Amino acid sequence: MTDYSSKEYLNLVDKYWRAANYVSVGQLYLKDNPLLKRALKPEDVKVHPIGHWGTIAGQNFIYAHLNRIINEYGVNMFYIEGPGHGGQVMVSNSYLDGSYTEIYPEITQDEKGMQKLFKQFSFPGGVASHAAPETPGSMHEGGELGYSLSHGVGAILDNPDQIAAVVIGDGESETGPLAGSWFSNVFINPVNDGAVLPIVNLNGFKISNPTILSRKNDEELREYYSGMGWEPLFVEGDDPSEMHPAMAKTLDVAIERIKDIQKEARKHPASEATMPRWPMIILRAPKGWTGPKEWDGEPIEGSFRAHQIPIPVDQNDMQHADALVDWLKSYKPEELFNDDGSLKPEIAAIAPKGDKRMAMNPIVNGGVDPKPLKLPDYKNYALNFDKPGEKTAQDMIELGRYLKDVILNNQDNFRLFGPDETMSNRLNHIFEASPRQWMEEVKEPNDQYEAPVGRIIDSQLSEHQAEGFLEGYALTGRHGIFASYEAFLRVVDSMLTQHFKWLRKANELSWRKKYPSLNVIATSTAFQQDHNGYTHQDPGIITHLAEKKPEYIREYFPADTNSLLAVMPKILDDEEKINLLVTSKHPRPQFYSIEEGQELADKGLKVIDWASNDNGEPDIVIAAAGTEPNLEALAAISILRKDVPDLKIRFVNVVDLLKLRSPEVDPRGLSDEEFNSIFTADKPVLFAFHGFEDIIKDIFFDRDNHNLFVHGYRENGDITTPFDMRVVNEMDRFHLAEEAATAVYGEKADDFADKMEAEVDKHNKYIREYGTDLPEVENWKWDVK
Repeated sequence: MTDYSSKEYLNLVDKYWRAANYVSVGQLYLKDNPLLKRALKPEDVKVHPIGHWGTIAGQNFIYAHLNRIINEYGVNMFYIEGPGHGGQVMVSNSYLDGSYTEIYPEITQDEKGMQKLFKQFSFPGGVASHAAPETPGSMHEGGELGYSLSHGVGAILDNPDQIAAVVIGDGESETGPLAGSWFSNVFINPVNDGAVLPIVNLNGFKISNPTILSRKNDEELREYYSGMGWEPLFVEGDDPSEMHPAMAKTLDVAIERIKDIQKEARKHPASEATMPRWPMIILRAPKGWTGPKEWDGEPIEGSFRAHQIPIPVDQNDMQHADALVDWLKSYKPEELFNDDGSLKPEIAAIAPKGDKRMAMNPIVNGGVDPKPLKLPDYKNYALNFDKPGEKTAQDMIELGRYLKDVILNNQDNFRLFGPDETMSNRLNHIFEASPRQWMEEVKEPNDQYEAPVGRIIDSQLSEHQAEGFLEGYALTGRHGIFASYEAFLRVVDSMLTQHFKWLRKANELSWRKKYPSLNVIATSTAFQQDHNGYTHQDPGIITHLAEKKPEYIREYFPADTNSLLAVMPKILDDEEKINLLVTSKHPRPQFYSIEEGQELADKGLKVIDWASNDNGEPDIVIAAAGTEPNLEALAAISILRKDVPDLKIRFVNVVDLLKLRSPEVDPRGLSDEEFNSIFTADKPVLFAFHGFEDIIKDIFFDRDNHNLFVHGYRENGDITTPFDMRVVNEMDRFHLAEEAATAVYGEKADDFADKMEAEVDKHNKYIREYGTDLPEVENWKWDVK
């Protein structure tokens, strides 16, 4: 029976660690002569070594000891690399355990394969210098710091047999998202969920500054993490002979503590679980550990100077090549590798096998047991009415009825995430299916819908956490929705960018499985932020996402409940995309039957016959994308139909906005013939839009018809009435009607234009006297025959 704590076994762990360090340094500098069998020549070295060294040895040390834990306890574990710029960590370790070669057979575990491994790192046509989709075992993009713990927690939700070993950089710890993510323990149920083991890699320095946490003493750190509900365990030093047994002992304590927590909790129903004090580890080891001690009279190891390339050696500057050789040989490669470049068998033997290898754990490649959602028939939730606009409803309230049953049908692979806004965003009915998951004390009657088991996580006021949880959940094969106030999706737009980049690169890899789409609902939108004011008015997330590769982005603007319901199966059944759904939570007239909603969802847009009078030959096309744009466009049409009865209007409602692009931009886009059949080749097009206007102008730029007038969000706002938000942005019925008449008739429409300006003046005076909108605006109904 193997003694995993014996001096002999830890000696093998040390050799495995040294091998990982050797391979990691080789990837930074070399493109040939990987085992240094001959004198180093300029052509053996990269022209521009690019990458990071500072965190590498510390992370390799952690990885080697986690392998030992997997062997000793038989746990299912995966590695989240928070200090993501140390990309060679996961490459090196997956290479040593054979995972890399299984996925990339050309990178063989011999001298020839090692040469290819070294050359490709941070090299044109090769692999990134940070944790990336190309790296086996990775599910966390290393290009942006702050989300490692959120991703790890999202991954272990509903995965009770998994442990996320989340390595957190001490620089990363200074980011707001990471600092906020220490609250994650509030949402982990030890019965239904797995566990996270956070390991803070406290090496002392960032790019050129000390790190704040590294200057805190152990007692201060203990108080900090204990106060957040964790049990901190410490490992500190730089002498490997002392650090190996210390790390082994500490990891044993941590894993046994996790297993004890789970064993005790799982004696009882998940609904009776209480919040445990999960362990976490603080590892104090020098930045640039095991690398050059100093250079040119200044310290390298243990300083910020170890962050990237610690010594100046490249193909065009071999003056100090002997220092690089000395560094590589300090790991004693002759003790680690056979003459053919393969890892010595006694060292290779201590790597976990099969799916127990962290690089091959199926959770990091699309999930352990991914399965599609069981979706109810959305038509069963349709609103029925005889005439367009006669019924008033709240779209998000009605969506909540549908999502309630989605939750009931999918109790282990669907969750809804948000930052304390689910009730505000009017998804009230989902609480009939599930409470919020919350492991802290519940204090009735002041608390509402809080319980240890729930499919909703929205009890932390953090967009970063909600987005990070959903990303981790979706990247491990499950499904969910992140709902937020529209303006504050800008808080996480860089996270959405990183997720898009992940999807794009992963989709290029044949061995990567497909991911459920990331679904984002933007509500509490700009054109109805009456009481929160200007600070809550920003539809910029629409523009931000539209700039990304069209294969991976969808933007939906359902104008009412039935079109919203028809869109939902499309996004919930989708893969490999970010779906942005912009919708309303306020009472609104309902215009489209469920059949029209289905056509709008399927085709992306539709000519609305009952609002058009063009008989195939319009004088003007009026289009709308969004709830309030649809409402105001129809109200403008009703004014025009009454006051300018000879004007021939075609009305188009647009739900799938990016489908308007040309096929050269978006493969799903409308051909010129299809586009012109709807918008014509030359007649005026008045487009009422929910977001910034440039997107619409960009769409029409490649088309024949440039006779375009766009009314969208113009960065005007205040604490004001709902209708006035549209007036100040000129996306209201009066400005739209005036623009339409002027576009067709020019100066002949001056009298009508004056009348519309008078209506705007009347509105301005009325709201300033009474604090509410004109009765004819609030009570407006579609009544055009």
